[in-house]
Amino acid sequence: MKLNQHVNQGQLVYLSNTTDQITISENAHYRWLAFDDVIQSVMHLRCPEKLTLPHHYAALMPLLFFQPNQVVELGLGGGNLSRFLSALQPNVQVTSIELSQAVIECFQHYFNPQQQQIVIENSEALAWLQQSQCPAKSSADWLICDVYQHHANSFQSRVALLTALIDNLQDDACLTLNLPDLDDQEINLCLTILRQLQSSHHIIYFHIPRYLNVIIHLLPRHWMLDNLKKRSKTSYLPATQYLRWRKFFSHHMRAN
Repeated sequence: MKLNQHVNQGQLVYLSNTTDQITISENAHYRWLAFDDVIQSVMHLRCPEKLTLPHHYAALMPLLFFQPNQVVELGLGGGNLSRFLSALQPNVQVTSIELSQAVIECFQHYFNPQQQQIVIENSEALAWLQQSQCPAKSSADWLICDVYQHHANSFQSRVALLTALIDNLQDDACLTLNLPDLDDQEINLCLTILRQLQSSHHIIYFHIPRYLNVIIHLLPRHWMLDNLKKRSKTSYLPATQYLRWRKFFSHHMRAN
């Protein structure tokens, strides 16, 4: 059964009284989180670590190339990426930065059934990035940003967020951005700003078929993007999963 058919069968299990209405619904197979009736995250009830939405696979493509130790995720949502990473390799330290205390409580009560050890900080993403002293920030080898749309209301806001991200990006680290439901002009603007701010990383992106998401990656220059091995000792991914993702990676587009 397709995911949208499952959604049509959903029963409401939680409704917030906040300004941005948060709902949680479920059926016998899935539980999902929505903001103002827009689904943000979907969890498979029997296998909570399973990826359920196509853009999650695109967002995790850096796993083909390296074994991250410290991942910082800006925007927790329902924690799909955090659950996957923690299950894939429990030694990966995942830190999620989330502005909404209501979202944090929803994750803890409804979207972390295996009680994965994910560090969650209740903070606004830009303010957190601009802190002068933060051990998690200085040691992060992967920044994942899922809050860009909240900073797309002005050119200055976009530049401030992207500048803060680049300022915190180490030479051997990677940056992933999820751009949901933005038009081509907005996407091209984001890519142009990134090219101007950062020249020491590859910039690639994925358009997700039948979805509105565009995933952008800034990857270290020494990563051999055009010579991805059939087998890798530098990936946490199991061999069969690595080969499937390797085929998916071939659909990326270059921005520099």
